[in-house]
Amino acid sequence: MRGSVGVAGAVVALVLMVVAGCTDSGANPGGGAGSSGTQEGQGGPGGSGGSGASGTPRPSTVSGAPSPAAPGAPPAGAFGAPPRIPSAPALPGWAHSLGFARDGSGFALLAECVGDQAAPESGFCRQHVAVLDAGAREWVLRRSPLPRVLGTEGISSNLLSLGPGRALVEEGGPGPAARTWFTQDGGRSWRPGEQRTVGTTPDIPEGAVLATDCADPAEALPDACERERLVVVSPRDGRRRALARGPLLGAHPRPQGQPEPDGSWWVSGTDPLSGRAAVAFSRDGGRRWTVSRLPSPAMDSGWYTAVAVGKDAVYAAEMGDLSGGGEPVKNPMRALHRSVDGGRTWQRMWTTGPSEQPRTLLGLPVPGPGGRVEIGAELSGYRSEDGGRTFVRLNDGTHHTRRTPLGLLREASRCQYALTADGVRWSEFRLACDDLGRG
Repeated sequence: MRGSVGVAGAVVALVLMVVAGCTDSGANPGGGAGSSGTQEGQGGPGGSGGSGASGTPRPSTVSGAPSPAAPGAPPAGAFGAPPRIPSAPALPGWAHSLGFARDGSGFALLAECVGDQAAPESGFCRQHVAVLDAGAREWVLRRSPLPRVLGTEGISSNLLSLGPGRALVEEGGPGPAARTWFTQDGGRSWRPGEQRTVGTTPDIPEGAVLATDCADPAEALPDACERERLVVVSPRDGRRRALARGPLLGAHPRPQGQPEPDGSWWVSGTDPLSGRAAVAFSRDGGRRWTVSRLPSPAMDSGWYTAVAVGKDAVYAAEMGDLSGGGEPVKNPMRALHRSVDGGRTWQRMWTTGPSEQPRTLLGLPVPGPGGRVEIGAELSGYRSEDGGRTFVRLNDGTHHTRRTPLGLLREASRCQYALTADGVRWSEFRLACDDLGRG
């Protein structure tokens, strides 16, 4: 089974008419066997790799930080205090597709739905755009290019933040001809377009989003696509362009839409030699890629791998169907891998069993200093202080986490958000809370 591929990895959360009900069981943490991945390069110098040592790492090795000259070491200051975002609980409706730029500006789509449960066909949803200008103390409402939709249709639109004052709104219809609107002035004006890919680009510019489209058959819908390719959503005009060179990761690569704090871009997929899970990273804007195989506990490639770069290590959560029995779960995490050399070699720290927790992951793992890493699972959060070998259950419940240019963004409920840059300190804010439970 292959997981669905989306631009921001959170489009599944946009159709909020469906409330996911999941079960999670067990409580005893367990560890996984350690091993290393092999590497293969593509695209010139820096693209080749070597093999690493195998064996379960000791806690002293797990928590050690790379030296300043270590490959993939993040820049100084990338993991400081969290940015402060003003709350706006009185915004109308409910918010989704929240995105930020490095200057602290942001966008969010809002949906305000009214209707009668006895006659749902009479209902409708108004859509708005909330904008936080750089340095502003409050969010403001600006005109949305999206049309009003019937209440029975649901909300499937999406917004991509593309840098300071720039964003792309997608209507959410099927196919490359689906309508889009681009702004470069903070939502004061919008230029119409469509999702069709035009031309190629040699690299991924700052502010862009990395996504996919169907290369074979050309412009086919996702269920009929035999081979996908990486595309770049441009911050210059909101158009999609095929990335000239991508990593060798099988027919269905899964990109992460935003770069990590060290500037690296990540894609997951299938190792062409073994057919097992693999990841690739680029540190030059997608011109060259380094591919490394994960020491997976499974023989197939699974669904995808969620990667998060921390100050001391990189974590890769391998997602896919679980084996060995246990309670079925909706977002299964097969294993958690850790790298201390920027993603060139990996050690499997956690192998999911039939009852050990965590068994699921919503979004990305949250790396902290030393060996600290947190997992937002379906019914609870879990924390490890030894690089993922053992976990303890947290009391703050579950949450979905994704990458933004300001840090990791956590959504704990439909209006409760928090940002972190170091995986420890969180800056909380609220958006569009007053209409919860109405409509």
